[in-house]
Amino acid sequence: MSLPVVVAIAMFAGVVVYAVLGGADFGSGFWDLTAGNAQRGGRIRVLIDHSIGPVWEANHVWLIYVLVFWWTAFPRAFAAVMTTLFIPFALALLGIVLRGASFAFRKYAATLSQARLFGAIFALSSVITPFFLGTVAGAIGSGRIPRAGHGRVISSWLNPTSVVGGLIAVGTCSFLAGVFLSHDATRSGDFALAESLRRRTMVVGLITGLIVLAGLIPLRSDAHTLSRGLQGRAAPLVVVSAVAGLLTLWLLYRRATGAARFSAVIAVAAVVIGWGVAQYPWLLVDQVSITDAAGAHATLQALLVVVVLAALVVVPALSYLLWLTQQQAWHSPASGPPPGPDRLQT
Repeated sequence: MSLPVVVAIAMFAGVVVYAVLGGADFGSGFWDLTAGNAQRGGRIRVLIDHSIGPVWEANHVWLIYVLVFWWTAFPRAFAAVMTTLFIPFALALLGIVLRGASFAFRKYAATLSQARLFGAIFALSSVITPFFLGTVAGAIGSGRIPRAGHGRVISSWLNPTSVVGGLIAVGTCSFLAGVFLSHDATRSGDFALAESLRRRTMVVGLITGLIVLAGLIPLRSDAHTLSRGLQGRAAPLVVVSAVAGLLTLWLLYRRATGAARFSAVIAVAAVVIGWGVAQYPWLLVDQVSITDAAGAHATLQALLVVVVLAALVVVPALSYLLWLTQQQAWHSPASGPPPGPDRLQT
């Protein structure tokens, strides 16, 4: 295996981790958006604040990791993507900024109306961010990024493959977040909320599965290379994702929310890995291969050293943080956050 491919795998590993960890955070915005008014949705919004509060910002380290690797290891491909897809990237970045600011401001809002405003911004930005990141994946996978960059500003990301990618991103994030929130509600002792989330998450999972299956149809005519890859070398991963998704639905039906978390992660990770395997060896499908896009050999070697350092420093710290938030003491009622204006109605 060549050095550029090894670096590309290391970079794509960050994409997978961000899709799972960051995706679960983004997906919480869907449940916030559909929670209802302050009285009906107060409990789930408290649960969301409590569940993602310690980790939502830390998970963005993976996005930084991916972007830095991309522009350092494959600078020409990065430039081609950014000069073509600057609109969806700018909208996704705007969503990340607004989401983080509104999530923080809502906790300290002086009035209920302010809390509602910040809550609406948080929810909407949490939904549009994965959608636009999904359109980017669709644009790359459908071969719409020219080798020299400066491709079509609108149609490059507003096309059947990109729309399918955006919808799948929103659906998988919402499904993953629903599974985690269902389990968190159970552990916090709010069984009525856990039951409501469990049922609604099953519906979201079924709809997302239908979108994935239906999305394979336009790929045949709109993204030939990606479609062939999904039916060929990536087919086992597609099967794994489908089986893991069905297993998650069955576990939710049996109210085994703890076990459902692991199968849901496998389902989402398999979807993302399948996309990467399907378009291999292309970095920009039908335009630039991984080997052709690679930068200087010394740079690639240095990046592998960074991977090792990150594995030794960042991964243990984030793993410990995630472990702490999964402890029973964290989910006890006494450890919950103080009520803000948007929670006074509950």
